[in-house]
Amino acid sequence: MATLLSNGQQSVMATTSNGQEQKQQQHEPEEQQQQQRVEISKSSSPKPGAMPSLKLNRMGSVSPKDKRVYKIVLTGGPCGGKTTGQSRLCTFFENLGWKVFRVPETATVLLSGGVKFSDLTEKEAYKFQENLIRTMVQIENTYFELGNSSNRNCLIICDRGVMDASAYISKDKWEKMMAGNKWNPVEMRDNRYNQILHLVSAANGAEDFYSTEDHACRSEGVDLARELDYKSAAAWVGHPYFDVIDNSTNFETKMNRMIESVCQKLGIDIGDRLQATSRKLKYLVALLPPDSEFPPFQDFDVVHHYLQSAGPKVQARLRKRGQKNHWSYIHTQRRPNVHGQARIEVKTQLTHRDYMNLLAQRDDAHFTIYKKRRCFLINNQYFQLDIYKEPGHPRCKGLVLLETYSSLTGDALKNCMPKFLNIVKEVTGDPDYSMFNLSLKEDWSTTKKFCRSATHVKGAANGVSSTPLLLNGQ
Repeated sequence: MATLLSNGQQSVMATTSNGQEQKQQQHEPEEQQQQQRVEISKSSSPKPGAMPSLKLNRMGSVSPKDKRVYKIVLTGGPCGGKTTGQSRLCTFFENLGWKVFRVPETATVLLSGGVKFSDLTEKEAYKFQENLIRTMVQIENTYFELGNSSNRNCLIICDRGVMDASAYISKDKWEKMMAGNKWNPVEMRDNRYNQILHLVSAANGAEDFYSTEDHACRSEGVDLARELDYKSAAAWVGHPYFDVIDNSTNFETKMNRMIESVCQKLGIDIGDRLQATSRKLKYLVALLPPDSEFPPFQDFDVVHHYLQSAGPKVQARLRKRGQKNHWSYIHTQRRPNVHGQARIEVKTQLTHRDYMNLLAQRDDAHFTIYKKRRCFLINNQYFQLDIYKEPGHPRCKGLVLLETYSSLTGDALKNCMPKFLNIVKEVTGDPDYSMFNLSLKEDWSTTKKFCRSATHVKGAANGVSSTPLLLNGQ
């Protein structure tokens, strides 16, 4: 029996990375997340594009308005590298001057107390999992409050998260449990954690390194480990920032890619300290197949508003994303290229109140963008399919774009692409498919706002961009 309960629901933007594995250690790492709050003045509207910085003073503390608390979940099947990954993240961010908290794996804590899951009745197992989630939430909240009260930037690493529980329970029972406790996926999955990192089990792609001998609560064979790995990934499908770190590279590179993905989301410039391998890819899709041809997926309603920005080279936007009238809110700011480095995105989770206040800064030069976003996982690769909806500019009518993050190239990338989709061409870096340009009200031939800073990489659907994507809106 695996040590943790995992839940299959959703997750969002995924950087897929690879990493061949060496034997992993015992438990799996913990989750750290950070949340950044936008300071909104009560007496006047906030300045366009004003966002907290990452600067530390000499003692490592930051002012309250600049402090960041970032919460991440490390998840994945058995022997995926979570314990090592937790340690590497802790060392890396402590060296940056951050405070790091590591939330222990709740299931391991409970199961190590003499509980044998196989001995429980069906009713006992259901109640055990329900109490496990409640316990996990309370333990996490303890660390979250410590992060909020700290005077330093804080990374909180959770060893698995709430949604992992769904991998160990039937869909009907999971939905009954969610309804009985008045839990909903948007709050428990999307708003609770800033980023999800799925470290693929060595049983899937690095079988020679798969081992259970070092973990007291782990006894899965390779086949069961693969199944649990898939279920734990499916549990997070739909989260806005979901990164799959697979085993296509050696283990050391796998760990570096994990750290890199966190730094990318935080907007931390790491220079050449870690080799950048994963990049965002975008494809034009035509003639959507029926839903029955898709793997399990999660659909979201997404609304984007572009905001007035602090300068012509800065882009700022709001995103509202949700299911069944439950919403999460994100502020994104794109900063200009500096010293030849790729453009940096800084994303901040907002409250509903902050979101409504920032709407006052809407840029009238842009249409509001409405989409249906479909998230799914196939071949260990995480995809999101954006289906543009009306109202909007006629240029967006019928537009469907597929996005993923990947470090794969050539045939390896080609083999991971969804075969059931009619992919017309790759449009990575093409300014004609930048959401910023697509939302412009003026005609592209006459407007001065059209942004041409993206690197346009022409290629067939199976081609690979060798340059980072600079301008594709998320």
